[in-house]
Amino acid sequence: MTTTTRLEIRPFTVSVSDAELTDLQERLARTRLPQPAPADDWSAGTPNSYLREATEVWRAFDWRAAEARINAFPHFVAEVDGQDIHFIHVRSAHQGATPLLLAHTYPGSSVDYLDLIDLLVDPEAHGGRAEDAFDVVIPDAPGYGFSQPVVEGGWTTARVAKVYDALMRGLGYDSYGIHGSDNGAMVARELGLLSPDGFLGLHVLQLFSFPSGDPSEFERLEPADYAGLEHMQWFQSVGGYNTMNASRPQTVSVGLSDSPIGLLAYSELFNSFGNGTSLVPLEKILLEVSVNWFANAASGMSRSYFDNAQAQTEPQINHARTGVAVFKDDFQTIRVFAERDNDNIVHWSRVEEGGHFAALERPALLADDIRAFFGAPREG
Repeated sequence: MTTTTRLEIRPFTVSVSDAELTDLQERLARTRLPQPAPADDWSAGTPNSYLREATEVWRAFDWRAAEARINAFPHFVAEVDGQDIHFIHVRSAHQGATPLLLAHTYPGSSVDYLDLIDLLVDPEAHGGRAEDAFDVVIPDAPGYGFSQPVVEGGWTTARVAKVYDALMRGLGYDSYGIHGSDNGAMVARELGLLSPDGFLGLHVLQLFSFPSGDPSEFERLEPADYAGLEHMQWFQSVGGYNTMNASRPQTVSVGLSDSPIGLLAYSELFNSFGNGTSLVPLEKILLEVSVNWFANAASGMSRSYFDNAQAQTEPQINHARTGVAVFKDDFQTIRVFAERDNDNIVHWSRVEEGGHFAALERPALLADDIRAFFGAPREG
């Protein structure tokens, strides 16, 4: 299946007014933290000690420098399927560069990948080969970042995948691949199911496949897989935001849209995913949360869970060429389950440093794995 779309592409600049910056500072200065938990740690959610420190760092955060860094890359907006889609588009100087779409996380946005762009677009500058270069397209999914406001409901991951295909076709790419993590990994798999003409495959950090109940699956598990099962159980115990977003997104978004510290606290995955193993620096977390604050993205981001929860879909097997990189402290994809649901996994690696937000934590390691999956074969 190929989607052909003529797009009206408009330049875009991230521009936050002085009044918006002043408003944020005033809200941060008036922060009222909750009564502290008996144990001021992450066991019951985002602790006051973290928020107290983060508030002070955020008040000193240089948004203008961050804004200049974001705008150093070319930004655009195009209407696809009735929705304005914001995206970064950087073409490599190398002829024949592979077109690659980068699909972001929750609660992230296109800024997930700022550290990855030059590594992929100009590999020679980082000790790589010209034939491993990529053109990169980094959209904000509907409801996220600067793809705001969402004008209607129904933005399931399947629909987002179709829009991403239309975007790539509208940019003139007859073939392309996709990398994704978290929400982006689910969109990437939906593109695999869509299987558009010229699709080069999906490279993901997670394949969210779970036990079916068949005892024979457990007979084939390796020792490391049991740690993966424990990680699944741990995440289910702390993933209350999934239930809130999937059932009452507009209710929870009231507080997130009115309180910047509320939004930071609700974005705890950046710091707490992996049970204290996150390597995402506070400065990068504040960049992510600042983007979502200024874009007023909380409602759209939360509603994406609601839209998927409302969808009635049957399980399908992904036949597209698939690569998986399992980072040490991330969700541990279990190969037995993954291969049941995805029958063309041709690349599987384990990376012994980094976690769920690898693009923010260890971008060079992630770039290496993306090249290994999509890149030209090496001689010898």
